[in-house]
Amino acid sequence: MKKLIVASLLATLLIGCSNMTSREKSTLVGAGAGALVGSVITGNSRGALIGAGVGALGGAAVDNQNKRGNILGN
Repeated sequence: MKKLIVASLLATLLIGCSNMTSREKSTLVGAGAGALVGSVITGNSRGALIGAGVGALGGAAVDNQNKRGNILGN
């Protein structure tokens, strides 16, 4: 039963992200990565929140640079 709930929850999340723009996806990935790193470094939720904010800004900035075509020497 647990596996069915987890699988349906994962499917719902993936379907919900299918029509996101590239900026929204980059921001979401950045926020997730930032939250993970912030939580690991500080060991508390405050660090995770700060990391999520910084990661979201970083993800949006990377997407902006990718659209301009001048990141990583392109």
